[in-house]
Amino acid sequence: MHVGLGDSVARAEDDRLLSGRGRYTDDHILRGEARGVVLRSPHAAAKINEIDTSPALAIAGVLAVFTGADIVAAGIGSAGSMAEYARPDGSPMFKATRSVLVADGQVRHVGDPVAFVVAETFDAARLGAEAIAVDYEPLAAVTDPIAALEPDAPSVWEACPDNTSFLFQAGDEKAVEDAFAQADHVTRLDLVINRVSAAPMEPRSAVADFDPADDRLTLFCGVQNPHIMRRILARQYLNIPETKLRMVSPDMGGAFGMRSTPYPELALVLHAARVLGGPVRWTIDRSEAFVADDQARDNRTTGELALNNDGTFLALRVRTVVSMGAYVSMGGAGPATMNIGGLAGVYRTPAIHVAVRGVLTNTPSTSAYRGAGRPEASYVIERLIDTAARDLKIDHVELRRRNTISPEEMPFKTGLVFTYDCGAFEENMDRALAAIDHAGYAARAAESSARGMLRGFGLANVIERAAALGEETAEIRFDPSGGVTLLMGTHSHGQGHETVFKQMLSGKLGLGFDEVRYVQGDTDLVAHGFGTFGSRSSGLGGAALERAADKVIEKCRQIVAHAFEADPADIEHETGVFTVAGTDRQMTLMDAAKMAYAASKLPPGMEPGLHERAAFVPTGATFPNGCHVCEVEIDPEDGTTRIVRYMVVDDVGTVMNPLLLKGQIHGGIAQGVGQILMEDIAWDPDTAQQLSGSFMDYCMPRALDLPMFDVLSNPVPTKLNPLGIKGAGEAGTVGAMPCVMNAIVDALGQRSIHHLDMPATPHRVWQALNKR
Repeated sequence: MHVGLGDSVARAEDDRLLSGRGRYTDDHILRGEARGVVLRSPHAAAKINEIDTSPALAIAGVLAVFTGADIVAAGIGSAGSMAEYARPDGSPMFKATRSVLVADGQVRHVGDPVAFVVAETFDAARLGAEAIAVDYEPLAAVTDPIAALEPDAPSVWEACPDNTSFLFQAGDEKAVEDAFAQADHVTRLDLVINRVSAAPMEPRSAVADFDPADDRLTLFCGVQNPHIMRRILARQYLNIPETKLRMVSPDMGGAFGMRSTPYPELALVLHAARVLGGPVRWTIDRSEAFVADDQARDNRTTGELALNNDGTFLALRVRTVVSMGAYVSMGGAGPATMNIGGLAGVYRTPAIHVAVRGVLTNTPSTSAYRGAGRPEASYVIERLIDTAARDLKIDHVELRRRNTISPEEMPFKTGLVFTYDCGAFEENMDRALAAIDHAGYAARAAESSARGMLRGFGLANVIERAAALGEETAEIRFDPSGGVTLLMGTHSHGQGHETVFKQMLSGKLGLGFDEVRYVQGDTDLVAHGFGTFGSRSSGLGGAALERAADKVIEKCRQIVAHAFEADPADIEHETGVFTVAGTDRQMTLMDAAKMAYAASKLPPGMEPGLHERAAFVPTGATFPNGCHVCEVEIDPEDGTTRIVRYMVVDDVGTVMNPLLLKGQIHGGIAQGVGQILMEDIAWDPDTAQQLSGSFMDYCMPRALDLPMFDVLSNPVPTKLNPLGIKGAGEAGTVGAMPCVMNAIVDALGQRSIHHLDMPATPHRVWQALNKR
């Protein structure tokens, strides 16, 4: 079967994954493997006066117990924040680095790792962990980032008494102040963007092995960036050359940014395997994951939009306090700072200033989660616009239209940090409104009202930065019999890379789709790669694959020219067939590939074989954008919100596979809807104990909570990569959060309620409706 770029091809991975033939970390069983269990702190803040591990070592089957002191003695390091910001007084950022095991005698959140027990069986390891005697001296704790800034708040770290890790600022503060002084109107909103958990289908797991003959470690673990993770674990944790560590990242059931950071358990299983001389496995359970996985969002934001009476945007001012948790994870400062450019939206606001304060709290670390700051930024500006429209009595669509950047203004430097290269923003909005029949909304709202329901309409124009970080690689290997192996430096954890990259190669080289073997995630097989995050894989990985394929074509062109005694310039190629121009003499690419291994048939000086590798380095970020519109119905009797219509018009540049694109958008919307309607990490304010420690307490969206999604494409290809791709992995979440909340607030506005913080649970909506 020959397919190509732009075809709707069903996912090649699904047959294997849905029939139980997937290879997850838990499927990599090593002979004689031991099991590890982490002992975690039950306190949000406490001093450790003493740890007695002897009861654990006395349990039959327990092989070893590691504490922070053991880790320090072994020289195991850690990875701190990549950010290099400053505190408000100009002093260096307080990085609050997370140790592999608590090493300074103080735990700082429920779930902090205190000891690691390794035994012959899981039950023995668990009994060993439970037997360890730890003398804790509880301390005062704080979980709310605003409360953490109060003068009398307990300090998460003694060395950082005010709990401020950093203050990041961007934009032109003076221009903003001047614009606000001259504005006819200022709209202000205080917004809570709550904390959520990624909660992937497959919990985190790792198994490490040690080969004493080669003095080499192997780690099987689902991560988004195997080569980067190998580098960090080898250099910063284990202090060994990268060649001494093989990283294998197999199938995994979701990542969403959560698996892009090094966790203590990865270093623990590697160290234990090296000490014990054999394989060690560790797997987290769901309740443990709720206190040990990196979490996300947790912002308190004040946004102010200055306008003239005609609705012209003059300036935007945003102040955000974001919880870093007890430790600043490797990428933890990134979501709140690197993607703030999305605050500008698709609008020509001339002056913008933003200040982000990273605050330490007695909670798990926050890090990247689908969108990683992009949904938060879009949420702020789109909620402000709807509020300003109501204040100025201007239709919310018209207010957006008056301020939207036009295609003729491209490239457009926003008032903050981004410069957009292309896009048709107003066209996105018009097409979305037409597709959802906005003209007929009043009649639908009247029908809902007749049934006692409150109907609301939500709209969000969103834009995000994508494909901005790091090079990407692709390698195509032909064997002597013509078999083809494609090795990619990206890593799929549900996106469908195997499908889109194989179909791209099929269309480019004329290969059968099923003839291509796909390889990813093994640092011994794939030479280099940056991994998958930030909607980068399609544009950067695709560009690298395009270059590698061009190299294959060029070498085969030389081989064909030599075989036909023709000038290489006269050899034409189209979809895997080479033709001597002006003749009927032809040779397939596959025949040329086989000939590449026959040295006697090659041009003089040409090396036998056909294996081409290419890398692509981006010169700038791309900017996927789109318009989300939806309608909700709220039952005022019980506060239940139901999404009844949802339409998206997206510009992700060139569409590689329309079927998979829609799947990506659907999944992203589901995660955005989940945060707006139900998902919430919560703590007891008195004890700082996490209250949402299982799916009984942390509500996840199900099929019944979601409507049918309609997705239309309005591609405006970018020139920043050879395929014109902008990226699509996070677009759904970026648009869903502001769109759904705008619809909810619009519905509640019929009862004079003009603001509600997420999550809009039935209880919270009912309380708002019955507050008076």
